[in-house]
Amino acid sequence: MTLEPLQKQFKTLRLAETAEYLPDLIRYAESKDWTYRELLTEMASYELKRREEKQIERQLKWAAFPAHTTLEMFNLNEQQTLSQKQIKQLSELTWVDQLYNLVLLGPAGVGKTHLATALGIEAINQGYQVMFITMEELIRNLKAEEFTRKAQIRMKRIRNANLVIIDDLMFMAIDQREANLFFHLINDLHDKTSIILTSNKGPSEWGELLGDQGITTAILDRVLHRVEVIQFHGEDSHRMKNRTSIFKEESVQN
Repeated sequence: MTLEPLQKQFKTLRLAETAEYLPDLIRYAESKDWTYRELLTEMASYELKRREEKQIERQLKWAAFPAHTTLEMFNLNEQQTLSQKQIKQLSELTWVDQLYNLVLLGPAGVGKTHLATALGIEAINQGYQVMFITMEELIRNLKAEEFTRKAQIRMKRIRNANLVIIDDLMFMAIDQREANLFFHLINDLHDKTSIILTSNKGPSEWGELLGDQGITTAILDRVLHRVEVIQFHGEDSHRMKNRTSIFKEESVQN
């Protein structure tokens, strides 16, 4: 007896994952002499598992991370600002539930974006909605939101996220209109979303690039209300240490 009619019925019931798995599942159930209850339990478990996996895949795609970095890949020997215990505490994500923000400060290439991305990926794996965006992209999307569908969708996802990562904050100077748009976004996210900000400049310097002390104060008031500031150190950039060279090392001739 062919399973195609049954598979079509499963798909009509929006059980597409189980429909694809059905032939293998029935063969395995027959070989193990499963009861009807065991078979139905396995079918339900498989469908739920695949739906969760696909949801994570969608969330990772929407988040738009620059790379797939994990907390296990974060080298504590090269960046000793954080201990293993602190990394574990961050990975538990209780600070997201408590609507705490993280501000990661330090020069380029010391691991700020790596840690922010790794925490974002961990958050998605734990069921949170996450969005990653650079400051430059964010300003571009805020300015285009009124006119383009693509920017509207991106900004809606950012406003609905549990965790928003804004990378390279204050990397470039912005004008008063852009600063005002940025403030309104921070105000929208305040007390409903956790934010991770990475920057090579401390909060005391943000006013210079925002160009408006009143807006800067308002932004700081919201970002620093509940915040953990992590200062990264290191003279040599992680990228420089791990760079590849076009030159091959030559042996020293005496």
